[in-house]
Amino acid sequence: MGHVLKQLSCIGLMCVVAATANAQIATTQNETGFSYKTGDPADWPKALDAVVAAPGNHKVLLENDKVRVLEVTMAPNTVEPLHSHQWPSVLYIQSAGDFIDRDADGNVIMDTRQLPESFEFPMTLWKKPEAPHSVENLSDTITIRLIRVEMKAPG
Repeated sequence: MGHVLKQLSCIGLMCVVAATANAQIATTQNETGFSYKTGDPADWPKALDAVVAAPGNHKVLLENDKVRVLEVTMAPNTVEPLHSHQWPSVLYIQSAGDFIDRDADGNVIMDTRQLPESFEFPMTLWKKPEAPHSVENLSDTITIRLIRVEMKAPG
C-alpha cells in the first residue's frame, strides 16, 4: 500500500505542476473521458467538503499541508451525500459497478450505463477540483472502492 501511495503522490505532484484550475464552474473531462464539474473551490461552501458532508464515505488516511489521502467507499445501492473536492486529485479506483454522478441541482453529469464500453478496474485517473456532486452506486453487489490523493495548493 505504501508503494501505491508513493507512486500516486509522484504522479499527482507531476500533474499539479501541469494543471490549472478553471475560474468558473464548467464541465470537463479527464484522459479517460470521465466527465465531471469543476470550477473555483472558493465558491463552494466549506460544509460541502467531502470529509465534512459525506464522512460515511470518505475516511482520512493521511493529511498534512501537502496532501490529503482519502479512502472512499460506497456500498451497493446507496447514494452519497452532496459534497465537493476542493483540490486536484489522483484517484486509484479499485472497484466499481455502474453508477450515476449528479451535480448539486440533481442533473446527471455521468451515467456509466451510457458509456460505449465499461471501465476496467483497477484504474488511475487525474481530476481537477470537483464541484458539489453526489454519486449513486447502482450495483446490487459491488462496493465502490478507491483511494483519492488530494493535492493541496503550495503554502
